[in-house]
Amino acid sequence: MLEYKRILFAAIFVVTGLLHAKDLPNFTDLAEDSSPAVVNITSMKTVNNRNPFSGGFGDPRYDEFLERFFGQPRSSVPRENTRPVVSTGSGFIISNDGYLLTNNHVVEGANEITVSLGDRREFKAEVIGADERSDVALLKIEAKNLPTLKIGSSKELKVGEWVVAIGSPFQLRFSVTSGIVSAKGRSIPNGSDSTYVPFLQTDVAINPGNSGGPLFNLEGEVIGINSQIYTRSGGYMGVSFAIPIDYAMDVVDQLKEKGYVARGWLGVSIQEVTSELAEALDMEVPKGALISQIIEDSPAEKSGLKEEDVILFFDGEEIFYSSDLPLTVGAIKPDSRVNAMILRDGKNKTISVKVGELPKDPSIAFNNKNENILGLLVENQSNSSNETTISGVLVTGADPDGVAYSSGIRQGDIIYSLGRTRISNVEEFKKILKSINTERNITIGIARNGIKRILSLNLSK
Repeated sequence: MLEYKRILFAAIFVVTGLLHAKDLPNFTDLAEDSSPAVVNITSMKTVNNRNPFSGGFGDPRYDEFLERFFGQPRSSVPRENTRPVVSTGSGFIISNDGYLLTNNHVVEGANEITVSLGDRREFKAEVIGADERSDVALLKIEAKNLPTLKIGSSKELKVGEWVVAIGSPFQLRFSVTSGIVSAKGRSIPNGSDSTYVPFLQTDVAINPGNSGGPLFNLEGEVIGINSQIYTRSGGYMGVSFAIPIDYAMDVVDQLKEKGYVARGWLGVSIQEVTSELAEALDMEVPKGALISQIIEDSPAEKSGLKEEDVILFFDGEEIFYSSDLPLTVGAIKPDSRVNAMILRDGKNKTISVKVGELPKDPSIAFNNKNENILGLLVENQSNSSNETTISGVLVTGADPDGVAYSSGIRQGDIIYSLGRTRISNVEEFKKILKSINTERNITIGIARNGIKRILSLNLSK
């Protein structure tokens, strides 16, 4: 009898497993139909590489030494050489006459771009247009009757929905991975202009080489471009990000039409409304974007917005988190007039705002009263939602053309020392900046994801 129960239980378990298996999606048709239009992209650029054995080291006496003791003429001693740097990524064809999409970082600065198709044909590609802020690039190859992918819409995508990625991680061409949508409208605090992109977050396995490849829904429609991963190891850790295809196609249309992408701009520095700040501002719920700084002569200043205003709605869109504001403003056509609902002095107020155009030169956007020689915007950690045990100031903005950004400092970093002096607040940060000798390198201590690092800043450039 006992043996009979065991057999019965095993049979029920198997049947149940088969029933559940039937409910799981089948990706075979999607992979077979879509793979021919997914491409591998190889880009090559040339960089200067200082030869450690070249003559001079900036000292002509060294050249004289080589000539005298080794018989090597000075003219034959190279001071600089170049080396090729090859990077790979993915992309996908959107028209049968050779237009395709990928990430800007896959082809940025490339001298030569090669596109490899699934049938092993290779073509040289031309960059038609690229947008660094969205990380979208439009390429063209000279070919006809190419397979294409169907462009879907990311607007109706729901959290929990199955999605599939096809790309070439680690040069393993046309690899298929799957997962679900983890979140929509993510802003990644990495210090880049990608804060204007409402990223799709997924748990699809994405690794180096997947960048620029398509993200599909179960209908085989492209709903995103795989762009970034969150990692502490350099590899996949269960969190990946894709550019929504609706956003990307708008970028493509603007690149084709006028060669660049115009985005809305308000001209404010913002921060999260914490529970403590909500209480101080007489708010029942901590939400919105708190204006901490207003850029002089910006659309915000002209519209009458003030520091310590909390933006609750902008153009009818609720601003629940502070990161919602740049996404909303950036999507608005410049010169449009919209309404902003704000909280000021404990009362809701509606203000009409004429949205400006985000400056093409990023440094202009940082031209405010708190500008500093490092090109950084910082705030006290107590006024932010950043959770850390490391004392210092939080970087809330970094000018891409500034000395700090070029040294690797990004939004979200914690600065805990400057010029070998510890920092605990903004006032100390400003005080040290005023006393810095700009004719020499200085050290700066930063913390990122709890890991400390010392960098050198060359202020004389």
